[in-house]
Amino acid sequence: MEDNNSKVSEAAGSKGYLRDEEKSEKKLYTVEDWLSWDENVRSELLEGELIMLAQPTARHQSILLEIAGQLWQFLKGKPCKVFMAPFGVRLFENENTAFEPDVVVICDKEKLDDRICHGAPDMVIEILSPSTARMDRGQKYIKYQQAGVREYWIVDPDLNLLQAGVLKEGSYITTVYEANDTANVAILEGCQINLSDVFRDD
Repeated sequence: MEDNNSKVSEAAGSKGYLRDEEKSEKKLYTVEDWLSWDENVRSELLEGELIMLAQPTARHQSILLEIAGQLWQFLKGKPCKVFMAPFGVRLFENENTAFEPDVVVICDKEKLDDRICHGAPDMVIEILSPSTARMDRGQKYIKYQQAGVREYWIVDPDLNLLQAGVLKEGSYITTVYEANDTANVAILEGCQINLSDVFRDD
């Protein structure tokens, strides 16, 4: 019997994206399909198209844990909650798109079930890697903006930069922070992220 891992592997190209020659005959999947697969196989759906996710690097994980940790400390005892990947986000109920952002903040518990957020999180943070940078700056940026994600951060581990976008009248207004800056979280009054700790090499 064919297992779920085999189905996922066969649907994707060798670098996690469908090869050009396969696009005309690619199989499309539903979010329900995606949720039924092995949780240990990381993938996303973009309008039904399967995208495999590469194993994160140690630096990626260090940055993720530091940002999520600072947010968790601030949010203790508050209604908003922080979640780290792997945790699914379905931005639109009528579209077969499901992402696994690196970090999300969700303030409406009605959007949550055990595995996925239904609708836009209040904040999304993506940490760039060579295999995801184009999508994080492109298709995901557009989808998050369209869905009404109130704040979208893109973290560049190579340049030690943070691009913080705050949604204003349907578009992101961006502030760029460097490694020694303190970044304000616009949706959480009084919350600041110490980037010297985020980008620390030790």
